Amino acid sequence: MATGFVFHELYLWHNTWNWNQVFPPSLTVQPGTHAENPETKRRLRNLLEVSGILDHLVTIKPRRATVEELSRVHTPAHIAKIREISDRGYGDASSLTPLGAGSYEIALLAAGGAIKAMEAVITGEVDNAYALIRPPGHHATADVGMGFCLFSNAAIAIRHAQQLHGLTRIAAVDWDVHHGNGTQAIFYDDPSVLTISLHQDNLFPANSGAIAENGEGKGKGFNINVPLPPGSGPGAYAAAFERVVIPALMRFKPELIVVPSGFDASGVDPMGRMLMNSSGYRRLARMLLDAARELCGGRLVMTHEGGYSEMYVPYCGLAVIEELCGHRTGVEDPWDQLMGQWGGMSAQPHQTAAIDQAAELVKNIN
Repeated sequence: MATGFVFHELYLWHNTWNWNQVFPPSLTVQPGTHAENPETKRRLRNLLEVSGILDHLVTIKPRRATVEELSRVHTPAHIAKIREISDRGYGDASSLTPLGAGSYEIALLAAGGAIKAMEAVITGEVDNAYALIRPPGHHATADVGMGFCLFSNAAIAIRHAQQLHGLTRIAAVDWDVHHGNGTQAIFYDDPSVLTISLHQDNLFPANSGAIAENGEGKGKGFNINVPLPPGSGPGAYAAAFERVVIPALMRFKPELIVVPSGFDASGVDPMGRMLMNSSGYRRLARMLLDAARELCGGRLVMTHEGGYSEMYVPYCGLAVIEELCGHRTGVEDPWDQLMGQWGGMSAQPHQTAAIDQAAELVKNIN
């Protein structure tokens, strides 16, 4: 298999300022590093190099997305707002989503990186691709940047595939710990895009991502949320894939699968309360690869989203990319065995009950 890889040093230069996790410094909040900082992405890129797996990937050079390409998803006012804040040198896209000088151009490069990954897969240059891009995108709606996201990278790439390459059925499977509300909102009434989000129930955004949110209008039935209880681990995620995600893909029969890929459902992530480990992510990647091969010639594109554990995101990312390219580096995840021994790693009854509810939605896909 040929696996494409998108990365650019400028992704790490997006400035989220000297915030303590997500709150601005004040007389009661000591200054510190913002949660969405470059380090997890930098360390993932570094582990890919140290492990030697970069030699098994096809480098895909990103480009800046055009305003026209952004406008297939976002309003002119939103695009202009992000540019104005970036040109000013400092500001907030909405709440707790800071950006700085040059962030607009870097966000264009992130969206363009997703587009280039998409094009490489569609044209057959590679079989699948991973876009290690920043800033993330799956919380950004048509007119609001939020949750550290400025532009909806995956959605922009999906619209590009539809407009320029004629794809008519694309599925997005979001495994970030937070609800993919932006992707959902953009395609909520669109039956040509199946959106599936597995996330911690009612984590972020608040009151978003419920099972009842199943699409509207012509898109009714084409949005599926799997809100998993806090403490869900590899067993629950695998069960959700086996009973919801894979059956939904089989019914929808996509021509391409996109994965907004966040690693913040890990058991050591500071922004979530789940129990995933690198072996769990590896298993999910394998299941998606098998489904993609059966349904759409293996065409699978992953766009990087969240993940805030500097020590653990690299191992989760490496596991997924190893599966994508079919090459094992021999690098051992030092935490994987320990985490695998934690209680609750298998699917628990209350987690299975939530999955049962989501599984009922699969029959609505036509």
